[in-house]
This record gives sequence, structure tokens and C-alpha cells, in this order.
Amino acid sequence: MTLRVTPWGKDNFKATSGEAEAKDWAYWQNRMNRASLVMLAEEGIISPDIASRIAAAQKHAEDIQNQPGVPRLTDIMPLEKMLIESCGEEATLIHTGRSRQDMFTTLNEARLRLAVLDFYEALNKLRTRLLSIARENIETYIPAYTNGVQAMPITLAFYLWGFLESFQRDSDRIIESYKRINQSALGVAVLACSSWPLNRERLAELLGFEKPITNGLDAAQISLFDIPLEAASNSANVAIRIGTLVQDLAQQYSQTRPWLLLESGAAYSSSAMPQKRNPGILNKTRGTASDVVGAMQTSFLRAHNLQLGMYDNKESVLEDCSGVFVKGVEMLQLMEQAFSLLKVNPARSLEELNSDWTTTMALAEALQRQFGIPFRIGHTFASQIVTYARARDLHPDNFPFEAAKEIFGNVTEQLEGKRLPFELTQEEFRTVLSPEHAVHSDVGAGSPAPANVRRGLDEIAIRLEEDAQRLRAWRAALADSDKVLDEAFEKLLNNKSQE
Repeated sequence: MTLRVTPWGKDNFKATSGEAEAKDWAYWQNRMNRASLVMLAEEGIISPDIASRIAAAQKHAEDIQNQPGVPRLTDIMPLEKMLIESCGEEATLIHTGRSRQDMFTTLNEARLRLAVLDFYEALNKLRTRLLSIARENIETYIPAYTNGVQAMPITLAFYLWGFLESFQRDSDRIIESYKRINQSALGVAVLACSSWPLNRERLAELLGFEKPITNGLDAAQISLFDIPLEAASNSANVAIRIGTLVQDLAQQYSQTRPWLLLESGAAYSSSAMPQKRNPGILNKTRGTASDVVGAMQTSFLRAHNLQLGMYDNKESVLEDCSGVFVKGVEMLQLMEQAFSLLKVNPARSLEELNSDWTTTMALAEALQRQFGIPFRIGHTFASQIVTYARARDLHPDNFPFEAAKEIFGNVTEQLEGKRLPFELTQEEFRTVLSPEHAVHSDVGAGSPAPANVRRGLDEIAIRLEEDAQRLRAWRAALADSDKVLDEAFEKLLNNKSQE
């Protein structure tokens, strides 16, 4: 799939991957036909010679479909017609115990399964990129903001670690939901099974599913009300935080001297204003994240107030309808590409910190920790320092030490009834107000202190590798099931050739 990084124009992002694009309706109808035929023969529901003839017809139909320019099938009946043309009406025995209902549910489950795996892979690639940047910026000091106002010093690594922790929760949600996604409806016919003793466990195995959904009504009709919506919610959940990440990066472009910026190739120039460099990939990513949230809502609305047995919701999250995961994969790939272009200016971010008073909480804590000054007294003192400084355009590196002593005396006299001496030396006063000191002195679990951040990132790396291994195992299991199905189908074909 080709990424388009400008925020206008039509996207050419059609599926979550090339594999997903290839494994469309027609692909899964053919796979279900193969699986059904193998199972029916194994269970003795149809005879080996009939199964062999139908297998040859199925193979011939697949060969026709794979010819250049042949339209892709989107229904089971044209495929059945092709089989009848090859071996007569006995070809319809392949439909024993089946219905459009369980077939459509199963093929949409299979397509959803692959879409979720593609989304998970894209999420893991973004997590890997963020982890790499974090490890390179353990002591890159940047401002943190609350209510849109500079609040306190942290590090870029600490900031990214926070998002990595949140994306780990997304990974946990995907892992938990996958076991519900990877279940088959095939074999329940319309919704209540049939008089034929189909081996539904074998059908599930041949199509790569962990197991069948037990209840027929749930399998064919109810499951597509909740399982795809759970998956879509996971995608939209990620999109909300991608939007936040993008906004934090995009906010830098309102700075005349940013400390986080993308390479020039990631921006496009204004058509009228020569000085402007617009962050196109960020704008595109933010818009796509919003599309993911909107697509999730579309899938919920398609299922809202809908009676059982309707088709409205059966593919609502897939590319034929809302395309939640197509947009989700595009969003994650855009975000990963944007971070691959990130340029960090640690000196500029430290300068930004030193131009404001983000370390005053550290000053209040130092007075409490070293001299037993109650926090509220220290807080009031630090707040009055800031008020005095801003009225005179003073900063932590040039605030007059004598003024600090005078303010401290006034505050203690007001709150304690007596003037207390200010016991920090001038050097200690400057040190306490430095961003480096504030970050290193934060020793609580999960603080931005470098040792904490390194431990946290190491734990993230372990989980990320476990998640990558799990994804590889899931994909390998699907590849193995494909092999099992094809080998079993080939045996039917070989029986035909030996007749």
C-alpha cells in the first residue's frame, strides 16, 4: 500500500496489506469450498469419487478466476454455477449443511482476523520506533504541559515511555480480543445447524480458526454484533492517542525556534508565503486518526437497532464498508514515518525550560526535604518568587538571591508568625531551580529520573519482543493451516486423477 503524506487528495490505501487485498471475498469463498469438500469426504457425507470430481471442478473454477481480467466473485452462487458447469448438479453437494449466512460470517471473520494482525504489526513497528528514539534521549530535557501551560521538566524519553506504556495496554487488548476473533461460524448453516453431522471443529482447523463458536445462532448472527465492534474499538482507542501525539508534535510548528521538528522533506511549502513549511505528514496523520474514530462510529451505527439476520453489520468494519483497519494501518504507518523523520534539539528544549519557572515545585520540595519547611509554606514562597520574577522579566538563572531571601522571610512571617532564615546557599538555590536537578531528584516509581526511565524502557523492550513473537506465531499458525487444507484438497484431486 502506498502512503500519501499530503493532507489533500484521494488515498490509494485500499487494504491493510497486499495479502489482505489478495484474500478478498472470492479467495475465502474458494477456501471455504475446499474446506467443506475435505470435511464432507472425511466424514463420509459424500463419497470419495464424488468428492474427487467436485474437487476437480473447484480447481478448474479457481483457475478461471485467476485469469487476468476476470472479475472477482462476491457471492457464492456464481461460484456454484461454475462448479455445475464442470461436473453437473452433484457439485451442489459441496453446499451440504451450509448457508450464505454462516459462510458470509466466516469469510468476514477471516478477513477481520487478517486486518487485526496487520494493524497489530503496524502498531508494533511504531512502538519499536518510539522505543529507539526514547533510548537515545534519556537526558533530553523538555517541558511537560498541563492545561496548555508549561508545568514541569521531564525528558523526551520519559514522555515517549508514557505513550509506550499506553500502547502496551493496546497490545494487551488486541491479544485478549484475538481469541474471540479467531473463531469460526462455518457449519451452522442459517443459524441452527442442519440434519447433517458436520465436523465443525475440522472446518475451523482447516481455515485456521482456533475453534468454532459453539451456539449456531451466536455463530451466524449474534457474534458479528460484538466481535468486530470490540476490534474496531481497539483501533479507535489507539487513534485517540495518535491524535494527541500528533498534536504535541504539530504544536512545535507554532514555535519560532522548535526543539522537535521533522526533516524538511516531511513539510511542504506555502503557495503564497515563502517562509512557511507546513507539516503535511502530521496533518495527514491527524486527519487519518480522526477517520479511524469516525469509521468505528460508523460500524457501531450500522449495528445499532438492527434485528437478527440482516447483513448491515456483517462487514461493517472491513474495507467494503467503514474500513476501520485500513485507515488504522495507514494512520500507524504515517505516524511511524513521521517519527523516523524527527529531529531533536536538546539545547533548545533546555533553553525553553530555563526561560520559565517549571522547577518551582522542586524548590518547595527541597525546602521541605532539607529543612523541614512545610510544603504549603514552600509552595507559597515559590509562587511569590514567580510572581516577582514575571513582573520584572527575571528567570531562574538571574533571579536576585537577596530578593529570594527577603520573600522567604515575608512568607514565613505571614504564615508562621515569625521570619525564618533562608538556609539554601546561592549555589544550592540555582541548582534546585535547574531542570536537570528537578528531573534527577524525582525518585518515585515511574518518575523521569534516568535510572527509572532506563528500567521502564527495558521492560517495554521485553514485552515488545514477546508481542512480536506472538504475532509471528499467529501468522505461522495461519500459514500452517493453509498448508494442511491444500494438502488435504490435493489428495482429493489425486483420487480423481487415479480413477
